[in-house]
Amino acid sequence: MARENRPNRRPEEKDGLNKKLIAVNRVTKVVKGGRKMRFSALVVIGDENGRVGYGMGKANEVPEAIEKATQQAKKSMIKVALVNNTIPYSVVGKFSRGSVLMMPAEEGTGVIAGGPVRAVMEACGIKNIRTKSHGTNNPINMVKAVVEGLKELRSAEEIAALRGKTVEEILG
Repeated sequence: MARENRPNRRPEEKDGLNKKLIAVNRVTKVVKGGRKMRFSALVVIGDENGRVGYGMGKANEVPEAIEKATQQAKKSMIKVALVNNTIPYSVVGKFSRGSVLMMPAEEGTGVIAGGPVRAVMEACGIKNIRTKSHGTNNPINMVKAVVEGLKELRSAEEIAALRGKTVEEILG
């Protein structure tokens, strides 16, 4: 039987979200009968238009863990303030011992970031940014630090509303 004739077991949802698998870890639990193996997955999901979320899932099989992580990532999506495909100002995201410095960049710079940080930026839709990670290279802590930093960002409109001023007064 030809492969084209078989129906897909799991049809992909077309919700406009970009899913990136960051890490899959094999987790071992020692029990009376021996070792019990499970898998942990870290997934970043974004719409490439300023919304991003991450999730972790654990299951006996890798695809199940990825599916659980994807569902959690959809629930934890946040809105990020963007200005011309970059962030409005420099920010440091911290989580545990990891910190990630994120700096806006001019058009044409590209995404200067490594591994997990790059995946979050691409899923979010940031096209020009410079980053530097300090403290840890653990993918889980790096992703959490980046998302914490992106949560802190505010647009000029939000800052003006908080201060009771106009956008022109804030931007100078």
